[in-house]
Amino acid sequence: MLNYVFRRTLLGLLTLLLVTCLIYGLIRAMPGSPLTLSIMEMDPSKRLRPEDLEALRSYYGLDKPWYVAYVSWLKSVLSGDLGQSFLFKKPVTTVIGERIGPTLLLSVSSMFLTYLLSVPMGLYASVRYGRADERVASTVLYMLYSLPSFVTALLFQTYFSFKTELFPLKGMYDSVVYNGLSPVGKILHVGWHCVLPVICYTYASWAYYSRFIRANMAEVLQQDYIRTAKAKGVGPMRLVVRHAFRNTMIPMATLVGLSLPALLSGSVILERIFSWPGMGQLFLDSILNHDYPIIMGLTLVFASLTLLGTLLADVLYAIVDPRVKLH
Repeated sequence: MLNYVFRRTLLGLLTLLLVTCLIYGLIRAMPGSPLTLSIMEMDPSKRLRPEDLEALRSYYGLDKPWYVAYVSWLKSVLSGDLGQSFLFKKPVTTVIGERIGPTLLLSVSSMFLTYLLSVPMGLYASVRYGRADERVASTVLYMLYSLPSFVTALLFQTYFSFKTELFPLKGMYDSVVYNGLSPVGKILHVGWHCVLPVICYTYASWAYYSRFIRANMAEVLQQDYIRTAKAKGVGPMRLVVRHAFRNTMIPMATLVGLSLPALLSGSVILERIFSWPGMGQLFLDSILNHDYPIIMGLTLVFASLTLLGTLLADVLYAIVDPRVKLH
């Protein structure tokens, strides 16, 4: 297995190099540049001289071809420096570090609720397979999975924020109220702001995982060893939980590994709707403002997590299924 992990790591580094090179070339080909933002912030009564414009181009590294600038960026990354944000005037690592917490707050809560709800729901649907209540539950899950999360977010805001004012409309917290609260009160305050975004993050994943477990359980329950266990008088709950569900964990291991990038990638649309200061919102703002260092920093993080998640899925698959050998 170590040999396999080593080879996959080398392949992942090569893939990461190609991905970052491609993205850097694409963002440099976008219309506009960071100079657009800098010129807009200047005093309109003062005209920018050609030498000043050239100095700005040199400051942002726009006076070099994109492939030369990419090599310079790559050297900085290898030395541990992701550069300085054009928009926030801070180091890229600082800006990204400030957004990791809010994103993890939503993604980890959503993932926890997804597994907490989907496993018993999937097992229940497997036990009640073909009956009326199971068909109704499967239909509801299918409808939830088909419902776009941004539509749900807008409906929630309309009803729960505008009409009933039960939940906050947007933001992670209200700074005026937040600063005067106790530590426990701050946690509850932020948690109250999390309710609607977490629900919008969770329901589609819950529906998908529940149907995924039910589909795999339906296949496993047709195996010969299950019929043998039934013939020996094994009870239905023990049969489903102890014998069938353990084998269902094999394909689920792949999903666990592939869900790793989602922990930090966030959701651009949902974070925009709820004005949540997460990674998805940061990615959109950096693209709109041509903040090349932030775009490349986020690309590096997301691509690394994707490659790591794929490797983790393969390793977990080999761990839970002894028949799989990694060479």
